[in-house]
Amino acid sequence: MAQIKAPELRSPYGWVHGGPFQLADFRGKLVLLDFWTLGCINCQHILPDLRRLEEEFPDTLVVIGVHSAKFSSEQQTRNIHKAILKFGIHHPVINDADLRLWEEYAVRAWPTSILIDPDGFIIGQHSGEGVYQALRPAIMKALETHSERLVTSPSPYQQAEEEGGNLRFPTKLSLGPEGSIFVADTGHHRILNILPSGQVQMAVGSGEPGFRDGNLMQAQFRDPQGLAWKTPELIVADTGNHAIRSVDFSTGQVTTLAGTGEMGYYWDDEAWNEPVLPNSPWDLALVGSEVFVANAGNHQILRLDLDGKRTTFRWAGTGHESLHNAPRQEACFSQPSGITYGGMHLYVADTEASVVRRIHLITGQVDTLLRDGGRSSYGDEEGPFDTTLLQHPVGIATQGDRVFIADTYNDKIKVADLNRERVKTLAGGFDEPNGLVVMDKHLYLTNTHMHKLIRIDLDTFRSEVVSVYA
Repeated sequence: MAQIKAPELRSPYGWVHGGPFQLADFRGKLVLLDFWTLGCINCQHILPDLRRLEEEFPDTLVVIGVHSAKFSSEQQTRNIHKAILKFGIHHPVINDADLRLWEEYAVRAWPTSILIDPDGFIIGQHSGEGVYQALRPAIMKALETHSERLVTSPSPYQQAEEEGGNLRFPTKLSLGPEGSIFVADTGHHRILNILPSGQVQMAVGSGEPGFRDGNLMQAQFRDPQGLAWKTPELIVADTGNHAIRSVDFSTGQVTTLAGTGEMGYYWDDEAWNEPVLPNSPWDLALVGSEVFVANAGNHQILRLDLDGKRTTFRWAGTGHESLHNAPRQEACFSQPSGITYGGMHLYVADTEASVVRRIHLITGQVDTLLRDGGRSSYGDEEGPFDTTLLQHPVGIATQGDRVFIADTYNDKIKVADLNRERVKTLAGGFDEPNGLVVMDKHLYLTNTHMHKLIRIDLDTFRSEVVSVYA
């Protein structure tokens, strides 16, 4: 069988982190290329596998990220750099914005991992998750086969610089007690309770990433996001731990309601009436005593009854990533990352499809609120529902007949008028807005990439930064 020489790593958009490098710089080493894009949940899922391989083979394997964008916003070097900081990536990353390398390596899916031997020939390829299990045997075999030609030296990894202040990559929000707001301070692995003035009333979590129950100061989270307050308890989507946690302020204890740290996958008719493991739970919506979970990692909506078994069950979605409207158990979602409640519906920011979905709480019917142009249709258009375009929306909130949308990759907040069936831009100029919550006449939002909390007056539409201080 003819060997295939690995194409050279060239891009007019340059290197985002580390570099510039050529494959010749790594002759005598194994090279693992990771084709990824920053908004892809499966790409995020394999980062622990890549770190594990980097740590296991520090002198003989070089991991290089090839960022091949799906959305136009993801082509920008600045946004890729922010993602590198957010995800803690320290291997080199090249910007393949025009998909030249994607085509030269015949890649067809995110993520795809390609293994190159010490002589520069392709010896392995894997698409999807499970990279460690799939490629470690090939790495071990290649190390044995090429043992006489191996060059052992430290790989060119470098830690990205720290960013942020009192907040670091904040994401989701929830109303709290006595006019306060809970903020998921995701990059600091903690939750803050903040007054409208910006004063921090309390921090929950040690600030170190981990998975540990205990008191409010000692408990550990990993990249927490979705929040839902029901006195005296705050429910937390502990995204990086694939878990749902409870913060009980009456006892001062953090406990785990669902999740073991492992990702749960369930398809079609599997496990509808039994507890399931969350998979990158991204956001929460409280309806009475029920918590609905935007389970981004396997494209489903889960349900947890606080007055019942207090664990997660499947509620909507087959598990297949698609844009398909149907009764809730037959519908398909595409990385749902925002969820809220209004009237008789749940509203879902179906992020990878760049649409807003709506689920009727009684009938269970799932439909698409705004323009349904298919999973590849996105843009920045406002007006009638059937012509509106979004780009990777992540946050959503309701107030009466209005649905507020964090149009994340367009750096805007848009509002959908359910009566007039029209969408308009409320405010813009943000940097990946994410979580939204309405308090009285104000809309609060996290401006994630600027590490800020923003308040918009819904009468005057003026926005201001809420300075967070201890």
